[in-house]
Amino acid sequence: MLLLLLPALLFALITWQVVTDGPLLTADERLSGDLVHPGRFWELLSDLGDVRVAVPVLALAVACAGWWGRRAGLERWWLPPLAGALTMALVPALVVPLKDWTARPSTPLMPPAVGYFPSGHTATAAVAYGAAALLVLPWLRSPAARRLVVAACAALVVAVSTGLLIRGYHWPLDVVASWCLATVLLTGLWRVISRSSRRTSAGTPSRRSGPS
Repeated sequence: MLLLLLPALLFALITWQVVTDGPLLTADERLSGDLVHPGRFWELLSDLGDVRVAVPVLALAVACAGWWGRRAGLERWWLPPLAGALTMALVPALVVPLKDWTARPSTPLMPPAVGYFPSGHTATAAVAYGAAALLVLPWLRSPAARRLVVAACAALVVAVSTGLLIRGYHWPLDVVASWCLATVLLTGLWRVISRSSRRTSAGTPSRRSGPS
């Protein structure tokens, strides 16, 4: 419950500050000025959050989870892959209206525009890579493999977030808000996955036959 409540409350607080031009924005803009150091490397890192990069990774995980679940005889083998895809679909469905509503101006390094809150690249990376990891984790029997998947997911999200901030594409609060939104979405996905993968169609505990 805390994984849903705390990030949701933090997201609401940040959104309120953005909409009302609250005092947090002054600190946010100051921090952004300290962080910005444009360079090609940071731009490349931020590109890892592009839909064309992150979503294919999730699509592969969706396909693998569906194949493994069906092969293992799960009664609702299709549910985790479907939930993963729907979770990703919720990102633009939520982020785009929020961008239009909050109309936060761009950073000084970007052309004058509005609609920078929350960060779409951050939300895309966090949900795509996070959902991919959650779909694969139940099928990994090796603790080392699980740790590697989680570490890779975290590294990708941190890389995208860092690239966006240092390149000056987004304000820090844009990125933090997307972390919060992604945490809520991924928590819901994990609940679906954990419940649906407990039993096979025969009602007995599943025998995981995915990769080790």
